[in-house]
Amino acid sequence: MTLQQVLSVTRKAVDEFQMIQDGDKIAVGISGGKDSLTLLYALHGLSRFYPHPFTIEAVTVDLGLGASMEPIQKLCDELGVRYTPIPTEIYKIIFEDRKESNPCSLCAKMRKGALNEVAKKLGCNKVAYAHHKDDVVETMLMSLIYEGRFHTFSPVTYWDRMDLTLIRPLIFMNEADVIGFQHKYQLPVVKNRCPADGRTKREYIKNLLRTLNQENPGVKERMFAAILSGNLKGWTHEEMKQTEKI
Repeated sequence: MTLQQVLSVTRKAVDEFQMIQDGDKIAVGISGGKDSLTLLYALHGLSRFYPHPFTIEAVTVDLGLGASMEPIQKLCDELGVRYTPIPTEIYKIIFEDRKESNPCSLCAKMRKGALNEVAKKLGCNKVAYAHHKDDVVETMLMSLIYEGRFHTFSPVTYWDRMDLTLIRPLIFMNEADVIGFQHKYQLPVVKNRCPADGRTKREYIKNLLRTLNQENPGVKERMFAAILSGNLKGWTHEEMKQTEKI
């Protein structure tokens, strides 16, 4: 996938769900993975011509795993985007102090809190996550299987307690296209060193979806179409914002 194609599919989501308005300052969460780096390229490129002027800040929540973020710093320097790494002890708290058997939920909550806090300090009014179409469908399947409800996250979420808006500009982009973009542009991916990587419920659902799509070609697209037409909160044109108290 070319950068122009990435910009096109990103703009489709931004326009359809009114994600960006004039003067927005957006904190882009950078984990170092392929998804967040693709999002960084997409929003940087979009900021150069989008009719509603906006700026971006790149932010990494460092979990304390010892990974070097120098490649990310170099990329941000090349793009002219300010980069702010946030040192934390999230890994130590979760895996050493608490010894969590199911660490993902707490880790996500702590990462979100750290990112939001820095976003506010940087003067941002929005935060961008790099969830793509596969993430949308996987979250829906997780909700069906483990919670018994038809639900997934929203394209746009407003956190009233923080006065921050979360946007997900890659929701129309397939993970396969993200991988293609990563290889084509040689994105400086930083390897995930989390000890729980590959052993989570989400990884199980990801593999299940892959199998379902192989055995029933097009099933992922049909599931995504069901989400778009399912009147889920935050996915209708009449209701572009979902208020969530955190």
